[in-house]
Amino acid sequence: MGSQGRGQAGNCRRMAMAVTLSEVRRRVAQVHQGADLEQQLRFYDAWAAEYDEDVSVLEYGAPRFAAACLAAAFGDDPQEALVLDVACGTGRVAQELHTAGFRHFHGLDGSPGMLELARRKDLYQDLKQCLLGQEGLPSPEGCYDAVVIVGALSEGQVPVNVVPELLRVAKPGGFVCMTTRNNRSSLPYKTILEKVLADLEQKGLWEKMAAEGIERWERATSEEESGPGLEYISGVVYLYRKKGRTSVP
Repeated sequence: MGSQGRGQAGNCRRMAMAVTLSEVRRRVAQVHQGADLEQQLRFYDAWAAEYDEDVSVLEYGAPRFAAACLAAAFGDDPQEALVLDVACGTGRVAQELHTAGFRHFHGLDGSPGMLELARRKDLYQDLKQCLLGQEGLPSPEGCYDAVVIVGALSEGQVPVNVVPELLRVAKPGGFVCMTTRNNRSSLPYKTILEKVLADLEQKGLWEKMAAEGIERWERATSEEESGPGLEYISGVVYLYRKKGRTSVP
């Protein structure tokens, strides 16, 4: 590595050290404090520049876990698959999927600031703003080989009423990959989410392919969430496959 490369690596290490866990915890807490959508979007716009660095401090692994789950479903040939990345944020999921061999991405997010950061990563062929849970996804039925939503299915973020929309825009035989957290404050939301997932399965609209629990999901964002002697919270990756040609009600 040349002197310039060593200097850049040193700068990256210093930047990582400059952001403390307590600072990141404060920012994450702000995301969930206000119920007003406009206020939340303003916060995400302001957070966009620091977001990737902050989630690195949290050792946030959900994009990697979801990408691995989806890649396993596609096997050795994911290059032609068209993926819709819902609540794409700055594009971390697309980065992980690209590493796994995927090449075609569309992204949706409510925050223009986050979308701009995603655009700079030059991975998406299409990016749109969408107020998730407030309006339908701006895609026709049966468009995508895979639909992913990572990190956004939790209390104070995207409501569970988005789930049928994820299924609607997937192709018959296509996959829907979702994640949620197992921390204490997320459990009521997770209960409602899993009921919606099960109801859609009972109606014969999709089948469950995986529900993988991950113990070391991310560092806890509060002492109350971590529990005695526990530094990390757990999470789960769900993978469903759309059945037949039945429209989602």
